Amino acid sequence: MTFKHYSVLLTETIDVLNVKAGGLYIDGTTGGGGHSAEIANRGGRLVCFDRDSEAITAAAARLAPYPDVVFVKDNFSNAGKHLSSLGITEIDGAVLDLGVSSRQLEGDRGFSFHEDAPLDMRMSHEGMTAADVVNTYQADELTRILFSYGEEKYARGIVAGIVSYRETKPIETTLELAEIIKRNVPLSYRNDKHPCRKSFMALRIEVNAELDSLKQGLDTLLSLLKVGGRLAVITFHSLEYDIVTKKFRDISRSCTCPPGLPACACGGVKKYDLVNRKPILPSAAELEENIRSRTAKLRCIERSAP
Repeated sequence: MTFKHYSVLLTETIDVLNVKAGGLYIDGTTGGGGHSAEIANRGGRLVCFDRDSEAITAAAARLAPYPDVVFVKDNFSNAGKHLSSLGITEIDGAVLDLGVSSRQLEGDRGFSFHEDAPLDMRMSHEGMTAADVVNTYQADELTRILFSYGEEKYARGIVAGIVSYRETKPIETTLELAEIIKRNVPLSYRNDKHPCRKSFMALRIEVNAELDSLKQGLDTLLSLLKVGGRLAVITFHSLEYDIVTKKFRDISRSCTCPPGLPACACGGVKKYDLVNRKPILPSAAELEENIRSRTAKLRCIERSAP
């Protein structure tokens, strides 16, 4: 199947990156290569990361005309060690598009509750699956995941249904899980268009350790930026957005002292500046073309001092 991915906020992202010809850029979530292709079109050199082998294959074909592109099959949170092995100590910019690709949602990877598929949800094809999570985690841990990662207010009822069901047989497919979820939420919620969305998102985040990877990846990429270099991040849900917003806000301050001190004691020097204080949102035209972009928010930060 063709790897499909709509590059959300494409023009806006490339514009805020301020791509320089000959500059070195990281695409930490390459997907189908949309953002990378635009960076390459403007003369940027690239190191492209993705943990999905199908994405790497598709992006490599798309970017074949450009000679200055290196592909790495790994999570962007591990960018530091790979760049070090390539002899790279600083970069001119980086982009993270944290959305799930259309190929992953519409295929047999187990991300979607609309199609019957093995309950997988692994972006890398490696490690623990969503089936492992729902069939082996204790009830209290499952509840924590659904509530914390999916902000699912009916987490306890859903988990009770999962635990009861798996006593008879393992939960193996997406539609099997979707039906359990629907049976264990109120009727009014069950009739909602997407009653399974939050639970599936929470499981995907757990399986792929998305929030920990984001925190580690932000630290790594920010430390690699040269003066004038920029990091652009597109988020799609509140947990990602809050992590990025807090990180950008904290590092764009000069003082890092704990609140409540009568005077600054750290002697901090401001090293980063926010490029946009408010998130950049999709245009009306983009929303009409791709409704999945409706929750996308773009933030960008620039390194202003060594």
